[in-house]
Amino acid sequence: MKPLMRLLEGKLNDKELELVPRSYDIIGSKNKAVAIIEIPKEIKNRKELIAEAVMKLNKNVKSVLNKISGRKGTYRLEDLELIAGDNNTEVIHKEHGYLLKLDPRKVFFSPREATERQRVASQVRPGENVLVMFSGIGPYAIAIAKKQPEIEKVYCVEINPDAHEYAEENVRINKLAHKIMLMNDNVKKVSSKLKLKFDRIVMPMAVGGEEFLDVAFKLIKDGGMIHFYSVGKEDDLFIEAEKTVIQVALSNRKRIKIENRVKVLPFGVRKHKICLDIRAGVP
Repeated sequence: MKPLMRLLEGKLNDKELELVPRSYDIIGSKNKAVAIIEIPKEIKNRKELIAEAVMKLNKNVKSVLNKISGRKGTYRLEDLELIAGDNNTEVIHKEHGYLLKLDPRKVFFSPREATERQRVASQVRPGENVLVMFSGIGPYAIAIAKKQPEIEKVYCVEINPDAHEYAEENVRINKLAHKIMLMNDNVKKVSSKLKLKFDRIVMPMAVGGEEFLDVAFKLIKDGGMIHFYSVGKEDDLFIEAEKTVIQVALSNRKRIKIENRVKVLPFGVRKHKICLDIRAGVP
């Protein structure tokens, strides 16, 4: 039995225990962290008990947030309800040697994607110009600039002003202002102003990213790489994303080759976030 279940034994009945989430995210440091858990509606009257158990198990967790919606709205944020602890939920999260400051109630950040960020960063070569769409608080840009210090520059576009402010702070605390350019704007608006093409484009938004594929194909150099993220059903993870990519590539008269297909992490019931690494302009 998981430690959280053991702590809740005797406080919840067997049926309630079965509904308690088996996992949750912890964002922050050894001194201060926030836990994000998704408690089913059937046991929402037990949420304070569950939150207290999470904090007892994790002494560094000072606040527990309950996820009550998926990502939505212009800024693609989740609704997170404070169910225990400190109302100040701003933390500093360490990932692969760099620091990320954020408040999960104001911005979206997934600690579970740290490995995927390193996978992408490890592919970047010296001299590349990289574009990160929907760049949030800057984790992909910072991962890339730290992993490959000889990049030319990473350009980031993020529409959420709170995420943009945190990105500015994160670039500063990681001493990467000379390598990362941040823009607080809509990707489609910015794309018409950019006067250069990119060696690599990262599109980390799983839902809705296909609406920006045409922009990516216009901005990518021949031979460049697009990391396109989507959601796939478990029975055939990549088929729908591949169909979409091929269709948009054809409409943009761009020859492509899908070099990698990656299952990133679970995304709802029998679904996964996936990535297609797309080589553009191949002969």
